[in-house]
Amino acid sequence: MMGRLDGKVALVTGSGRGIGRSVALQLAAQGARVVVNDLDADPANAVVEEIKAAGGEAVACFGSVTATDFAERFIKTAVDHYQGIDIIVNNAGYTWDNVIQKMTDEQWYAIIDCHLTAPFRILRAAYPVLSAQTKLEAAEGREVFRKVVNVSSIAANGNAGQANYSAAKAGIVGLTKTLSKEWGRLKVNVNCVAFGHIETRLTEPLSGTESKTVNIEGREIKVGIGEQVVEMSKKMIPLGRPGKPDEAAGAILMLCGPESDYVSGQLVVCGGGLNGL
Repeated sequence: MMGRLDGKVALVTGSGRGIGRSVALQLAAQGARVVVNDLDADPANAVVEEIKAAGGEAVACFGSVTATDFAERFIKTAVDHYQGIDIIVNNAGYTWDNVIQKMTDEQWYAIIDCHLTAPFRILRAAYPVLSAQTKLEAAEGREVFRKVVNVSSIAANGNAGQANYSAAKAGIVGLTKTLSKEWGRLKVNVNCVAFGHIETRLTEPLSGTESKTVNIEGREIKVGIGEQVVEMSKKMIPLGRPGKPDEAAGAILMLCGPESDYVSGQLVVCGGGLNGL
């Protein structure tokens, strides 16, 4: 059976784990050839092998999205292997929380750089490729739509202890709306998905005094949510539970297919009915 994205080339940051992994697998299942990214090589390569085992095509481009050379390397991987770009999903991210009086410059810039500067650089690096593709198609009398999906959060409306994350996630909405206006002439649909409470390793429930961390670029970052907070979250969500990574990925997938060819500059909230924006 034909896939909705047969022949398309999709780049997904942070796709070795969690939501990003689900996005990569769902895009590949619809026929897209995927450039998989993760901070670490092993998760990225594992997703590539999973896609190949299912009959799809994928290649890894691992490393930090905040590295100054990453954007060009990421775009080059897609062009070198698949000769073009059709879909970009800016998904990579994490939280590093603190109240503002205790938040360091390092915390601030680490989160801003990951969630806002990195997508900016990736999209800037993609422009020459997208522009050249559009010019060629226009000369041939063809109209081909391409997709950018940026990931935000309902925290963009403000969340105590997350000044850095909230600011970055509000900023990506502004970047989305601006590029939808700049890139309309390129036939690029630029949209944004804001997630609510989605179950990943970053939001794993913690019992009592339990504490967990993950290592991100040499920093031990606390992860997880207290069980009481999780239960309160469930009561606030109209659908009564957090979302699954596959459900979150579905919100992104629907903005990557031909159904969204006349949808651009929009913010879709995937929060189980909890909007917050």
